[in-house]
Amino acid sequence: MPQNTRSINYEADVNVKAFLKLIRYAEHGSESDRVYYKLYGGKREFTDTSTHPLEEPIEAWGSKSTAAGAYQILNGTWYEAKKRGIASDFTPFSQDKIAIWLLHTKGAMKHVTSGDVEKAIVAVRGTWVSLPGGSRQQITMAEAKKRFEKYVTECNKQ
Repeated sequence: MPQNTRSINYEADVNVKAFLKLIRYAEHGSESDRVYYKLYGGKREFTDTSTHPLEEPIEAWGSKSTAAGAYQILNGTWYEAKKRGIASDFTPFSQDKIAIWLLHTKGAMKHVTSGDVEKAIVAVRGTWVSLPGGSRQQITMAEAKKRFEKYVTECNKQ
């Protein structure tokens, strides 16, 4: 995370919360919190959140990956986040922190906080390939914008 943003509480920002929920939905097609415990392919779950659950890739959809959790975080990304002090485990809170860190590193955070969903998605669709324009797109840009607005409204009520 850039030095000048460490004091900002992105976890509490409504647009950030809504965008994270949008990513989770795009990656899993579900609004359930169970997605925090899903392995690549979505058919299996893990329970141990002390570390990233996959050392070896598993196969789904004709390819192999170590992607796991709500944001389908690769084990290499998790190890880098751990090394940098972003996360020390793989709990839902830590997965959110890693996703926020990735939004920063991909240059999307300014677009997320300003509510510019399209620019934010363009910046991160290579990381979250289920987003519109990604290599495994699961939702359209129109649906993404509509869901983001819905999630902003929901987050404002919390």
